[in-house]
Amino acid sequence: MFDFDGTLADSMPWFLSVFDDIADEFSFRRVTAAEREELRGLGSREIVRRLGVSMWKMPRIARRMRARKLAQAHAIPLFADTARLLGTLTARGVRIAVVSSDSEASMRCTLGPLADRIEFFEGGVGMFGKAARLRKALRRARVAPHEATYVGDEARDADAAQKAGLRFVAVGWGYATPAAFAPSIPLATTADELLRLLAPA
Repeated sequence: MFDFDGTLADSMPWFLSVFDDIADEFSFRRVTAAEREELRGLGSREIVRRLGVSMWKMPRIARRMRARKLAQAHAIPLFADTARLLGTLTARGVRIAVVSSDSEASMRCTLGPLADRIEFFEGGVGMFGKAARLRKALRRARVAPHEATYVGDEARDADAAQKAGLRFVAVGWGYATPAAFAPSIPLATTADELLRLLAPA
């Protein structure tokens, strides 16, 4: 099971391009380029606190971001190795799902023909968080937690996987820096490293 943004899709440039507009609209502070890099090493709760975002605004912010992203999803690139990664996994008989706060429509638009490599999508923000979506995905796949791995690029992905009882593997090319993860978490900095961790040849 894969996260999407920052794991399969290189959406950070898009996110940064709309950040100031969203900050102005919802009255939280903009950040400098140096601060942006610092925030990559923090968890999501600490980022929200530092930006001064009211928690009650978060659902509205998430809805606005998803709407804007859907409108531009066709222009958001995948990481260079995403096609090879998905192709190699499916060739090795690995079933693939995507569990993300993004909408399925947006993810399909960004993936294009590669969406056919995905068995199913579990998308959108639910009131019970990503761990609940991971549990729902396990039920859909009819597999036990110990039979699945979740791959993501943020500490909150690791937390959700732990709550759902899944093994977690972090990637080092996404929104969070490698330093954001506990030393005990397996970390892949290249697609080849990730393949070795997920499905050795």
